[in-house]
Amino acid sequence: MSPTLVLSLVAGYFVVLIIIALLTSRGATSESFFVANRNAPWYMVAFAMIGTSLSGVTFISVPGNVYGKSWSYLAVASGFVAGYVVIGTVLMPLYYRLRLVSIYSYLEQRFGYWSYKTGALFFLISRSLGSALRLYLVAGVLQLAVFDAMGVPFAVTVVVSILFIYLYTFKGGLKTILWTDTFQTLAMLSCVALSIYFMSDALNYSFAKLVTSVKESPMSQVYFSDFRDDKFFWKQFASGMFITIVMTGLDQDLMQKNLSCRSLGEAQKNLFWFTPVIVCVNILFLTLGVLMYQYAAARGLKLTELPQLLNLKGTLDTDKVFPYLATTQFSLAAGIIFILGIIAVTYASADSALTSLTTSFCIDFLDIKQYPEARQTRLRQLTHLGWSVVLIVIILIFRILNEQSLIDAVYKAAGFTYGPLLGLFAFGIFTHRQLRDRLVLPTCVVAVSLTLLIVSHSVEWLNGYKFGFEILLLNGALVYLGLLLISRPADAAEAPANLSA
Repeated sequence: MSPTLVLSLVAGYFVVLIIIALLTSRGATSESFFVANRNAPWYMVAFAMIGTSLSGVTFISVPGNVYGKSWSYLAVASGFVAGYVVIGTVLMPLYYRLRLVSIYSYLEQRFGYWSYKTGALFFLISRSLGSALRLYLVAGVLQLAVFDAMGVPFAVTVVVSILFIYLYTFKGGLKTILWTDTFQTLAMLSCVALSIYFMSDALNYSFAKLVTSVKESPMSQVYFSDFRDDKFFWKQFASGMFITIVMTGLDQDLMQKNLSCRSLGEAQKNLFWFTPVIVCVNILFLTLGVLMYQYAAARGLKLTELPQLLNLKGTLDTDKVFPYLATTQFSLAAGIIFILGIIAVTYASADSALTSLTTSFCIDFLDIKQYPEARQTRLRQLTHLGWSVVLIVIILIFRILNEQSLIDAVYKAAGFTYGPLLGLFAFGIFTHRQLRDRLVLPTCVVAVSLTLLIVSHSVEWLNGYKFGFEILLLNGALVYLGLLLISRPADAAEAPANLSA
């Protein structure tokens, strides 16, 4: 694929997004930016959430990761179901009852000022890191497909990518994003299905042959043998459940969409329709992974010997496999489909994240609702720009430091940064105790530090045990125990403030 063709595709794609943004942001206010005036149809929210939940990391890393971890990710995706049930039956009724704009304001009503700020702070860290990693991926693909040949530095690619997101989200916010993400989810799902079709066709697979070849491949194995293995099914299942609870239910980004529905009933309907779809989509990505390695083998490609696919340690960087095949080995039509798919899924996630970061900072730290609408707009737009710059800086740092699969990097980072949110919300919902509010932030920092120490030495300390995505469970448990140590029974006078019921 020529760089000019890819650049034209990218430009045309963003023209469509800008047009959608112009049409949907007319008369936009802070209320429409933050919660889309609370009148979004549930089916639009459900469909838009697919693209937001998956991101380019899923599009690239989940298929690539079957090389070393087979279908172990299926256990994580299965755990999603249990996680969404908890969100729909425990968390969403709480949020709707309190009519929250920022879900972290629950912590202020339950515990106090410092608990609230601690929760919001860890969300900002979590979402900025996660979104930067996702954007890093698509910037790398564009760099490989377009900008390397043009001599454009990676830093410029990153700045331009985030600038585009800023341009179509800074005015309309969530009201615009629900429409752009609906379009982008449709584009992404079409691209996955067509990529599977193109490779199957090249391998002369019928549908039955496709199913059989994937089922019989050693790359579709699921691990039940050794619980110490980081790929063990039930560890991965539990991790998927809690990852979903924190990265959706305790995350302003995904909950901001759910809170835009007209009522709790519609929000729950959205979530319970969304759940089986997201699991099926992840199975499609795993199928795609097996298929692309079969495709490479059929073409005689020795991926582990190609210098452009190796990381700094000289081993195969599985995140590069799908982009390499799509841009150098697929037909022109299939390559175009891939480029559109990776752009769609990554920006569906990143635009929503940028808006949620802006929302959380404006509501949780600037208390923006105390100001007139004109000043709210200025503060909101400056904050939006500020977070765009922060994402650029994180991406450039990650470019220097990263040596692992992005799906692993995202979930492991989430284990450390979302653990305090899991511990705080669990303590608030499942106990009636009050906290010594000023000690909450230090307690969370100590728990994160202890988690890092344990994970770093688990092999020698725990008889060869390797932590995978369950880092989150360890961190959340340590935070919960720490909060228990700094808690006291609630006084009768404090009972009305206890919102855990």
